[in-house]
Amino acid sequence: MYYTNWLVGLKNRACIRKANKTNSINWKSFMDIYNNNTASYHRNKSEHILNKLLWKKDYKIIKKIGEGTFSEVVKAQSLRDGKYYACKTMKQPISSLEQANNLREVQAMKRLNPHPNIIQLHELIFDKESGILSLVCELMEMNIYEFLRGRQKPLPESKVRHYMYQLCKSLDHMHSNGIFHRDVKPENILIKQDVLKLGDFGSCRSLYSKPPHTEYISTRWYRAPECLLTDGFYSHKMDMWSVGCVFYEIISFRPLFPGTNELDQVTKIHDVLGTPDSSLLQKFKQSRAMRFDFPPRKGSGISQLIPNCGAPSLSLLYQMLAYDPEERIGARGALGHAYFRELRLVERRADSLRRTLGTVEVGESSGTLSSVDHLWRTTRQSRRQHNMKHVAQPLIRRNTSRYPAELPKLTVSVPTHQITIPVSSVPALTISHQGSLPAIMSKTCHSRLAKQTDETRQSGFSNCYMPPVNRKRGGY
Repeated sequence: MYYTNWLVGLKNRACIRKANKTNSINWKSFMDIYNNNTASYHRNKSEHILNKLLWKKDYKIIKKIGEGTFSEVVKAQSLRDGKYYACKTMKQPISSLEQANNLREVQAMKRLNPHPNIIQLHELIFDKESGILSLVCELMEMNIYEFLRGRQKPLPESKVRHYMYQLCKSLDHMHSNGIFHRDVKPENILIKQDVLKLGDFGSCRSLYSKPPHTEYISTRWYRAPECLLTDGFYSHKMDMWSVGCVFYEIISFRPLFPGTNELDQVTKIHDVLGTPDSSLLQKFKQSRAMRFDFPPRKGSGISQLIPNCGAPSLSLLYQMLAYDPEERIGARGALGHAYFRELRLVERRADSLRRTLGTVEVGESSGTLSSVDHLWRTTRQSRRQHNMKHVAQPLIRRNTSRYPAELPKLTVSVPTHQITIPVSSVPALTISHQGSLPAIMSKTCHSRLAKQTDETRQSGFSNCYMPPVNRKRGGY
């Protein structure tokens, strides 16, 4: 540290001598060099302290991933299990562990974890001497912005639908737990092997907090009209507007409303959606000190910008980008839209398969949609192969006995991921599960009931029996 300080001072003295040798001193260039050297010194000092702190907690820094206004993220490897994690370090020093636990981001991650579409908090590291706070979270491959950057060929519709379904599930989980994000954008949506997770909860707010809220929240391109035209009078519906902007960007690879300032942002929204009715503008004016009058404009429409987009996706997109927040669709309503019908059927079939087999415990943290889809397709393929085998060998089937001595056992398992937070500063999470689903009667049972004789019906007895199967349901 002393050598670094001496080296920075040496560079600054060299700049002064060089400036004095010239006839005219360019003080602007001199101050830029001086400030850059000073900032570099403080940055190296903080990186040294962070490296030392993580090393004490058995972590080794691999490389720097990204940096924001309030934090920076590095890739770190655990020396205990060899796994890689994303370590997010706050730039602002924290005075105490109690203040660290009371941060909105920490509180939100504790409340929302575990969920398959929310970034999981692994460990909380706090150094009282330096005031450095680091959040050790699971490491993802990339964010949506990095995933879309440089792509030329459009994504398959199934992949777009899969991503948007997971994003809506993450927001539905947040809103059900009384939190809205306020900064949904491609940079905060992370993916890994087609699994999407929402992160960066530094701007989140309680759903029950009374407005006015902070005006300049969220990134401008994904800011809802009520955030632009009111003095902080907005709700959780602003998240759905941002989701609609992300939806369009995933389809077209370009932002929908790339405004250069606040007024240009509103203009670009009106160019596409048109100027809203005077009655709607009047509601915005009631909470705005300044007056605004927009010229009437029809708007080009979203369908003109993405002509190859299907009708179900366009319908959901228009409902997400409704100008009036009261008419805008919510996260729960979006999950029930016709655009996600196939994915809902896949989930129901997988849940039915789990309940029938009785070997997999259903929960919010058990697997992902991709593993569920793979499980269902594997089972369906095995049934097809079984049917084809009997069709190809009819003579052999006739010669065999009608009832085999023992049926083969079918074992299907789904990998589960357990989350542990070893640090005592992070309180244990408790998720209550209530209720159970009724037992499901198989198709074989119904077929046997259909073949019963009139005498059996009169007697009231049946040969089919299915024991009840209990299923835990993840509650919000």
